[in-house]
Amino acid sequence: MELKNKNRFYKIFWIWNILRNGLFLHGLRNRLARIGLDFMPYYWVQEGVGEFEAPKIRGEALGYSISYFGEEELIQIKSSISGIAHKNLLKYLDEGQRCVGLKHHEHIAAYMFIKQKDYFFRGKTFNFKDNEAYMHSMYTFESYRGKNLAPYLRYHCYKLAKEQGVDTTYSISEYFNKSTIKFKKKLNSKHLYLYLSIVLFKRYNWNFTIRKYNIKKALSNK
Repeated sequence: MELKNKNRFYKIFWIWNILRNGLFLHGLRNRLARIGLDFMPYYWVQEGVGEFEAPKIRGEALGYSISYFGEEELIQIKSSISGIAHKNLLKYLDEGQRCVGLKHHEHIAAYMFIKQKDYFFRGKTFNFKDNEAYMHSMYTFESYRGKNLAPYLRYHCYKLAKEQGVDTTYSISEYFNKSTIKFKKKLNSKHLYLYLSIVLFKRYNWNFTIRKYNIKKALSNK
């Protein structure tokens, strides 16, 4: 009976967490995609625009360190997260991408990738100049969530990227993934475009521009 009550409590908490973070439609979209009806509205985002306050770790901030991750850390990550079985993290390194990670003492707390080569996404190619890069695959481990680690790590990635001559960074935010949009707002990110990607039965692919945003106007209104 006790186990049954715990399972019931977990389900209620899981549903509440989805609703609280606005992820119901995000989850629904993912379920429809599994049966071949893949409709994805998404933002093309420029991150870290202008001046903003550097994010800080919430709570105890001692013991954290940022570094580039190599094969050893990526193998550990791959074996620890069941939901990324489809991702070949080591291939990212082979392509010349850089993985930046955050450790708490010896434990991996969060990580992400920086890609400078052109990016092909759902039938659309994004071309980058030498001073531009794409940031992706941000992940915070469950036991470290709620500590503001995602914007903290992202901010320090901007600084590391600048050491490599990269002063403009981009990313993609799924329209229904409100938690991702929320954490990027802390970094003064701006939406450049809203696209709609349609993939039917993993065979037919379309990409439409829904809206282009005026980033100069957005900055002048601050």
